[in-house]
Amino acid sequence: MSDVKRGIRPDEDKDRLISPRRYRKVLIGMVLSGSLIAILPLLILSGINYHQYQDTLRAELTRPMIRFAANGKQSLESFLSERLSALSMVLRDTPPEELRDSRNLDDFLVTLNQTFGEIVDLGVIDETGVQIAYSGPFDLEGLDYSAQDWLREVDTQAAYVSDVFMGYRGRPHLAIAVQRANAADRFVLRATIDTDVFHWLVPARPFETEDQASSCRGCHSLGVQPSSDAFIINQAGVLQTSSRLYGGILDPSQLPSLPYSSEAELLELEDANGMPLVVSYAQIEHSPFTLVLASARVASHAGLASLQRDMVAFLVVSIVLILAVVTAGSVYVVNRARESDRQRAALFHKMEYTNKLAAIGRLGAGVAHEINNPLSIITESAGLLKDLLTHSEKPPSREKITSLVDSVLKSAKRCGSITHNLLGFAKQLDVGREPLNLDTLLRELLGFLNKEAGYRNIQVEFDYPEEPPTIVSERGQLQQVFLNLLNNAFAAVEDGGHIKIGIRKLDSDSVAVSIADDGVGIPEEHIERIFDPFFTTKKGAGTGLGLSITYGIVEKLGGEITVQSTVGQGTCFTVTLPIGSES
Repeated sequence: MSDVKRGIRPDEDKDRLISPRRYRKVLIGMVLSGSLIAILPLLILSGINYHQYQDTLRAELTRPMIRFAANGKQSLESFLSERLSALSMVLRDTPPEELRDSRNLDDFLVTLNQTFGEIVDLGVIDETGVQIAYSGPFDLEGLDYSAQDWLREVDTQAAYVSDVFMGYRGRPHLAIAVQRANAADRFVLRATIDTDVFHWLVPARPFETEDQASSCRGCHSLGVQPSSDAFIINQAGVLQTSSRLYGGILDPSQLPSLPYSSEAELLELEDANGMPLVVSYAQIEHSPFTLVLASARVASHAGLASLQRDMVAFLVVSIVLILAVVTAGSVYVVNRARESDRQRAALFHKMEYTNKLAAIGRLGAGVAHEINNPLSIITESAGLLKDLLTHSEKPPSREKITSLVDSVLKSAKRCGSITHNLLGFAKQLDVGREPLNLDTLLRELLGFLNKEAGYRNIQVEFDYPEEPPTIVSERGQLQQVFLNLLNNAFAAVEDGGHIKIGIRKLDSDSVAVSIADDGVGIPEEHIERIFDPFFTTKKGAGTGLGLSITYGIVEKLGGEITVQSTVGQGTCFTVTLPIGSES
């Protein structure tokens, strides 16, 4: 059995084959699929590149901030550690009586500033909290510090760094102190450092002049950016240096509490005013200070916003170009395909018509015999009528003349019927659907083959278990289908062979017509190819188009054709057709 749809479609399918709607759907499919194939990788690669660039840009933005915090932490810790170590050395190596002398402190102050710098004054405080010796620009000798917090903190640790505070001098400063305590006496050596030193190490705002920039030692090494705000806070979040965002020294910073970390960290957060920030920070060991570098998150994402705009513009231009190219290419290909299909449909139409004419030519011999018989009757009847009218002395009887004329008319009608049936096959245009009696249709077709059947002693049997139903279909198309199958059956059987025609109703919607012969059969390897165009087993005696066109006609009529064959036993073609309705 073969049900592969590969036959040539008849000319009735031509309009559907090249209809604008069909090619419009093909064009839309090509544009969508081609655009998807081109645009999808573009979108994927663009997304990957965007995320990679986003990560790179974020790293470029955040790496300097982390580096700033780490370098600033190291710088501040080194600054404080050096001065605490120097004070510890002075306290350890100097006898108590020398520490009580302010003149000695003057020498120590000069030496320390020559070596390290940034120390405003020195003072020695005894166990009662009174400053018993002082060296510096203020008159602070004899002051009582016993009630101040920083002095109480010194009692709990060997070295101490205070918060920034105003103190007796009325200006912000911080104190660093070391203590020497033994059974005989207790001394605290205290030094003060002006907060201006922090601005040298950590500038809060970009410099306006080259002189300001050159006066800031270590600023460039820390990598402070003009759009950033660098400042120092204590554990309570109070500014220890001035800030571009939050004001001056000892103002609240408006930042939330920062988690402790021994390393530089980076956070995205919002301050008390709701401003989104990117913050890098580092706690300064052995001090209450935290170094902070804050940058507005909007500013840090400006590069990403610019990248997004560029990426969107690139994608829009690329997609427009891709759509234009794909659409133009698809239109060109579809138009070429449509023209090719139009030419193919015209060629197949000519093939079908040629196949009709070939079938008519094959019937020529039988038709000639069919026409010769009624023509002989016409000739004999006309000659007899002439003899009666010219040679008889009496006019012939009315009944005799009427009989001869009826014989002539009957034979002429028979000739007209035969030629009409022949012309039906030669028509190039179909006449539409109409009610058809399959038994009548098949017997009319066999009328063309009766002479061959009689000459070759081929028996044709009609096997109808019930009255064949009337179907609604196209007469000319069915004539061509069944004539092709009957011709194949006659060609397959030997003289004296047998052909059996069956009609059975399958259900309320379909009917099957079978044409079986006891001929040579079809080899199994050929069964799957018999409906292919130009495939034939009739060496030198066939075009290979008959069954292919038959397949296409049956498919167009809404039916199907199958074949069963056994070599040496015969072949049976079964055509299943819809019964249809006249509406």
